[in-house]
Amino acid sequence: MLIGLTGGIGSGKTAAAKHFEFLGIDIVDADLASRAVVEPGQPALEAIAEHFSAAIIDAKGRLDRAKLRKLVFAEESERKWLQRLLHPLISDYLAEQISRSNSTYCLLVNPLLLESGQSQWCKKIVVVDTAIETQIQRTMSRDENNREQVQNIVNAQMSRDDRLSAADFILLNDQGMDELKSNVEKIHQNLVNLCQKQPT
Repeated sequence: MLIGLTGGIGSGKTAAAKHFEFLGIDIVDADLASRAVVEPGQPALEAIAEHFSAAIIDAKGRLDRAKLRKLVFAEESERKWLQRLLHPLISDYLAEQISRSNSTYCLLVNPLLLESGQSQWCKKIVVVDTAIETQIQRTMSRDENNREQVQNIVNAQMSRDDRLSAADFILLNDQGMDELKSNVEKIHQNLVNLCQKQPT
C-alpha cells in the first residue's frame, strides 16, 4: 500500500519521514529523486544549463540548486518550465523505487504530492502541518534564506487550507520532536491496521 506524506516548506516532512523509517517503513523521497535526475551527465541538467545559462552549473559540474531556486521562485513562468521538464522524469524514478518496496506500506514523501498529481497513486494522504510563521522561521534558519525568499516559496506552494482539506491524516508538528514522534507513531499504527484490513 502506498501512503503519501506532504507538507509545506519547513513543516517537518523530513523529520517525520525519518521516524516512519525508524519504525521500519520504506521511504521514497521526491527530493532525492529530483536530485538524481539532474546529476552530471543527465539530459535534464544539460537542458537546465541551456535554458538558464551555464552559470547555473557550479565549479564541480553540478547544479547550483540555491541559484536555481532563486530564479524559479522569483518568476512563475520559469518555475512552470522547470516543472514541465522534471516532473515526468521524477515520476518515472519514483515509480521504480516504489516497486522495490517490501515494508508493510511504502511512504512517498513529496512537498508537491498534491500539485504533481502523485497523490492519485496513494491510498491515503498524511499532511505534516504547522503554523506558517513557524515554517518561515525554520526555513530561514535552516537554509540561510531571507524572509522574502522564504515567503515567495510559501506563496508558490499550495495553501495550508487546501493541503489540510486533502489530508486523510494530519500530523501536527508544533510542539517539538517528542510530540512529533508520538504523532507519527499514532498514525503509523492506524496505517498498519488499515493494511491488515485491506492488503494491497
